[in-house]
Amino acid sequence: MSDNVTMKRKVIVSDPEVMGGTPCFADTRVPVQTLLDYLEAGDSIDDFLEGFPTVKRTQLIQFLESATERMVAAAC
Repeated sequence: MSDNVTMKRKVIVSDPEVMGGTPCFADTRVPVQTLLDYLEAGDSIDDFLEGFPTVKRTQLIQFLESATERMVAAAC
């Protein structure tokens, strides 16, 4: 899959049929909040990925990049 196609895919999805609509990483049942909880607790990205192997590193990085862009834009 090329980078252009990967970038166009949703990284986070919210589906009422999956985890009651909780925002999750696409194609997984792993809530985004779980990643944030790991990071807040001081755990590493590698720790998170080891615990949740259905989440791909590229998804996680794309999520963090998008969140960073939104936070910077909101601060301006």
